[in-house]
Amino acid sequence: MQDNLTWWRGGVIYQIYPRSFLDSRGDGIGDLKGITEKLDYVASLNVDGVWLSPFFTSPMLDFGYDVSDYRDVDPMFGTLDDFKALLDKAHSLGLKVMIDQVISHTSEQHAWFKESRQNRTNPKADWFVWADPKPDGTPPNNWLSIFGGPAWTFDSRRQQYYLHNFLTSQPDVNFHNPEARQAQLDNMRFWLDLGVDGFRLDTVNFYFHDAELRDNPPVPKGESKTLGAPEANPYTWQRHVYDISRPENVDFLKDLRALMDEYPGTTTVGEIGDDNPLERMAEYTAGGDKLHMAYTFDLLNKPRSASYIRHVIERFQRLAGDAWPCWATSNHDVERSASRWGTEEDPIAYPKVMLAMLFSLRGSVCLYQGEELGLPEADVPFERIQDPYGKVLWPEFKGRDGCRTPMPWTDGTQAGFSVIEPWLPVEKRHLPLAVSRQQTDPDSTLNGVRRMLAFRHAHSALFDGDLQLIDVGEELLGFIRQNDQEKVLCVFNLTGNEQQTALPADVISDLEGHGFNAARKNNVLTLPAYQAAFMRVA
Repeated sequence: MQDNLTWWRGGVIYQIYPRSFLDSRGDGIGDLKGITEKLDYVASLNVDGVWLSPFFTSPMLDFGYDVSDYRDVDPMFGTLDDFKALLDKAHSLGLKVMIDQVISHTSEQHAWFKESRQNRTNPKADWFVWADPKPDGTPPNNWLSIFGGPAWTFDSRRQQYYLHNFLTSQPDVNFHNPEARQAQLDNMRFWLDLGVDGFRLDTVNFYFHDAELRDNPPVPKGESKTLGAPEANPYTWQRHVYDISRPENVDFLKDLRALMDEYPGTTTVGEIGDDNPLERMAEYTAGGDKLHMAYTFDLLNKPRSASYIRHVIERFQRLAGDAWPCWATSNHDVERSASRWGTEEDPIAYPKVMLAMLFSLRGSVCLYQGEELGLPEADVPFERIQDPYGKVLWPEFKGRDGCRTPMPWTDGTQAGFSVIEPWLPVEKRHLPLAVSRQQTDPDSTLNGVRRMLAFRHAHSALFDGDLQLIDVGEELLGFIRQNDQEKVLCVFNLTGNEQQTALPADVISDLEGHGFNAARKNNVLTLPAYQAAFMRVA
């Protein structure tokens, strides 16, 4: 099982989106005191820690992912003392606290960028990515912004373009500059000194760009587009060879790991959006000298069959070596899994078995707020859309607001989130799934998650055991988790139909406490729709 230094290895981390968790001040926006108020609930899920999406000072054009001060709390969310109180309460409950770090880019309101854009000779002139126009005045190359249009914006003061992989108001930091790199490491040290237990690293493969600014090639016709971006976005039409995932990134991750190693028990999880995400995950987490773990968009995509999940596991195991993954089926950037994967399935039974599968994989897990309730994607009308990504690509892509609506604590007014109309509308379909409704129902998704995570804690093989895929037919997913203490066979039926399979291992006993139903006779397993089986094997 875990110790305090390796709590993350197999741990389950609950992601909190602060704007939408709980409004304690009555302004329609969630805040740090609201999070602190609900930490007892979070601990009751049997998770190991929390990850807080950005709460730093920001103009909020990308809702906190555009940071203007890395060392302070935006007044919208409270104060630095409020964060310290949150940290103390979490630690008293046995919860670790990870926070987002968005270091690949800043807000244009950050003091660094304000200085950098003044002229070409100031002390921070090279802290951002500046380039001269082509002779005809057009951008330096063909790189695109994920949020639409060129990745370059012209600045009249310097008569140069600056790079931004996201909004024009999010200039990219120049990681080729050693002073800029060190400044970001120093910002992270500030939070480590306050006592945080780790970082979720936004766009961790975006830190470096090609110094020669070479054009990206197009995706050859007929080849798949694997980046975590909607197909309506022209960004997916390029192979991202030169703008992201540059080889220099690996050396910086080693410097970052050296910083983390000064604070025993802390950890990192990197977000990877790449043309070859599993390869990148393996590269960035192998060897014990870079990231502790990373996640990709492989389980955040539309495909979700047993065969697809099996393919993802097979591919990762082929590439991984000693790399350590962190799996997620939902987060603040993608459609909720109950809708993305389960729209044609039973809305109550499907989320439970899908999460049981997630909690049984080899690796760590990020569980996004509301997933433990089985929430579907909210339908946010265009006039209420806040996400700049959605405004640009509407209607083919409606943005990320549908997974960011307020957490439903009760089925009453404003779902118990706020006393006034919140920043995003409450989804009416969420009210019957509110915490207050599910709390007392032993068969609810909420209590199913609690049972399953308690079961995970009780079986060390599910934390740190190896994973061996087994053949249980095309419609089922099966694997064995094994360590020195035990060997557990896990089989999942993610379909709405009963399935049968011959068991390929000698079963000693059925395990209990996970809350699922199955029947085993003469080494044949019968799994009803949306059920799982866990067995101890020889």
